[in-house]
Amino acid sequence: MTTSPARPPSPSHQSHPSRPPEPKIERSLTLHLRGDWGLANLHRVCGWISQELADRCGPHTKVATWNSRGFSDAVRAVGRGEVHVAMTTPAAFTTAALDGRGVFTDEHYPELRALGVVPQRDRLVVGVRRSHGVTSFAELREAKPALAVATSLNDGVNYVGLAAHAVLERSGVDVRGWGGTFLEDERPFESFAHVLEGRADAVVHEAVMLPHWQEFGGDMHFLEVEQDVLDGLWADYSWPSAVIEEGYFPGCPRFQTLDFSDFLVLTRSDLPEDVAYAIAWVIGETRHLLERQYKHLPPERSPVTYPLDPVTMGRTPIPLHPGAARYYDALS
Repeated sequence: MTTSPARPPSPSHQSHPSRPPEPKIERSLTLHLRGDWGLANLHRVCGWISQELADRCGPHTKVATWNSRGFSDAVRAVGRGEVHVAMTTPAAFTTAALDGRGVFTDEHYPELRALGVVPQRDRLVVGVRRSHGVTSFAELREAKPALAVATSLNDGVNYVGLAAHAVLERSGVDVRGWGGTFLEDERPFESFAHVLEGRADAVVHEAVMLPHWQEFGGDMHFLEVEQDVLDGLWADYSWPSAVIEEGYFPGCPRFQTLDFSDFLVLTRSDLPEDVAYAIAWVIGETRHLLERQYKHLPPERSPVTYPLDPVTMGRTPIPLHPGAARYYDALS
């Protein structure tokens, strides 16, 4: 295996001599990671972790990254021991897998642990074309328009489709019963194409930092999710709420909706402690290597919300692996 040449410590490491010690694992490891479909951010994070971890392990270390959808399938793969580490988003959706709620009622995984989060400030939003004259869920229920709704697959794996249907159903919206239809795809780009090319007159989706939203956002009313719906989703599944600030979409006021933030670096409690510490150290101490891949974008429009802060990266919705906790505790 070819590894990158030795490099000097990052500037942040040089300026803080009391930082957590750099890991060195003498034995060679074989690890399996799960990222995304192959070309998105989760795979990029896996590549970053793989390179920096291999540089600090035995000379025959091998790290494989498997394709994944990055949703409940990734959580199950870790829980079942099929891979050692997986990336999944949004981070908070994993919480229900600990005690078997929602899509995890059939099989849950109390041994799941976190190695950290890579921050991504994201939201799931509901937009309806302004031509319908609907500005709230109350008005939507009153009008009952036949909508073509662009969203993701609701197959128990894709969290976008799962959350979209949960929000609509709990808000009293019966898309098919009102004569409408769902245009369902796996990735956001197909959904955005439905909107931009006129096939959809409503959208329920995430990845709000992508430029597509600026193209069609001015033609949409974005509906604030009602408080009782958000409270119910939190109580039942631990799905948090968040806001979209005024002007984030063209001409759009501030509104509250479902939080869809952060990439969770997920493992199990049986991952060796020194490996867990090493991965957490890589995430925190070599973060500049990931940051610089996004700095051509403003932070609020970036798929990774930089600057990355190791303390924040250690605040996870599920318990930290003890090895990872050792790294984050050493930051204080």
